[in-house]
Amino acid sequence: MKTAFKDIQIVSRLGADERTLAFDVLDGLTRPFKEIPPKHFYDTEGSRLFEAITKLPEYYPTRTERAILEADAAHIVELTGMAELVELGSGVPTKTLLLLDAMREAGTLDRYMPFDVSEVVLRESAEMLVERYPGVRVFGVVGDFERHLDALPPAEGPRVIAFLGGTIGNFPPGSRRRFLRSLARALRPQDAVLLGVDLVKDPARLEAAYNDSAGITAAFNRNMLAVINRELDADFDLEAFEHVAFYDREQQWIEMRLRALRPMVVNVRKLDRGVHFANREELRTEISCKFTRKRLEADLAAAGLAPLEFLTDPEGLFALSVAGPAR
Repeated sequence: MKTAFKDIQIVSRLGADERTLAFDVLDGLTRPFKEIPPKHFYDTEGSRLFEAITKLPEYYPTRTERAILEADAAHIVELTGMAELVELGSGVPTKTLLLLDAMREAGTLDRYMPFDVSEVVLRESAEMLVERYPGVRVFGVVGDFERHLDALPPAEGPRVIAFLGGTIGNFPPGSRRRFLRSLARALRPQDAVLLGVDLVKDPARLEAAYNDSAGITAAFNRNMLAVINRELDADFDLEAFEHVAFYDREQQWIEMRLRALRPMVVNVRKLDRGVHFANREELRTEISCKFTRKRLEADLAAAGLAPLEFLTDPEGLFALSVAGPAR
């Protein structure tokens, strides 16, 4: 399906045969260790809660990444010569505007290509951007960026694929390297990737970012159960699960889980299945890997990417990494 309006094109690669919440729930709740992927946090309420999380004093990643972009967007544009910006998991662009502003100021801005699962969000964002940046072309892809990178049109100028927010850390190590290889295959010699990565730091600071005193992250975590209740006619009692977030020092990642406070059977009626939870049994909802520069560069090398720049905030909390195809 393709639609166009002025300088906007939006293509959809999501069809009836796409992997859905039902498949993920059936797979994840029948494993010996239960797990649901974090992409199912983000219904309307989940998105609202996450936006609130980004403004919490304990949650540093969003404001720190933005500060790096405020300081270095012009340098990134100069380094890459970027005329085209692809943003994976774009949502409503906010931090990205700093890059687009720098491209406009450098006289290179030509095309912005957001990737998101919501056509409504893509269309609203595209219409805002063509008003803010007269002459820019927007090519939006409604799809799963892990599988639909081939939906992007051929590059016409130096292209940067941006994956911000530390979301690369939600991939387990093997999946992360496979995904980075897919990005490397999508690049020409003059193109680059821009990754936002959360850095290894004091575990107390990491754990505080995922255990805020206002309880908003706990509500965000439990909201995944509300999504399953609504979409799959399940009967999860949200108050029967407590939010758990901890730093695994060996793996160097944060894990978020939901822990059952009593034994129970949850009925997922649209799957015609009852799911047993033992007392204190846990359901993993997210991992968030934290990086050292060495660890990130090893992942990039394994994917066929060469580091070009590594930019951090003064405290070393977060980093933006620019990488190009290895020669």
